[in-house]
Amino acid sequence: MLIAQFPFKKIGKTELGEIFRPYAEVSLFSERREKWIPIELVVDTGADYTMLPKRYADLLKIDLNTECIPKTTLGIGGSETVYLHKSLGMKLGKWRRNVPVGFLKRDDIPALLGRLEFIEVLRVIFEDFQTRFEK
Repeated sequence: MLIAQFPFKKIGKTELGEIFRPYAEVSLFSERREKWIPIELVVDTGADYTMLPKRYADLLKIDLNTECIPKTTLGIGGSETVYLHKSLGMKLGKWRRNVPVGFLKRDDIPALLGRLEFIEVLRVIFEDFQTRFEK
């Protein structure tokens, strides 16, 4: 069953060719604001979990110091503190699920839709510059 479908977005051109990225729009539920907040994320099958820049913690009114667990993580860019939120309501089309989310204390990274409790429980198809989510 098709849940949602999104076109890739052209983000630029390099010496190797035009670069397109798979984006998806989901909504995150803000308990404090009592409403769904739509956001656009890069569909990243290499991301262990969904990762969001700080501006989304502010928008959702999540206090990183009291509502999250700080963890140091290592990656290509070195070490970084990630603020883990155990359960955040997420909606893709009409499909809903609570997912763990990590926040960074910076805004210079794109929001990433990761595997844990989301991509891993859906069929995700990248084909003809489209991303399809199926259940």
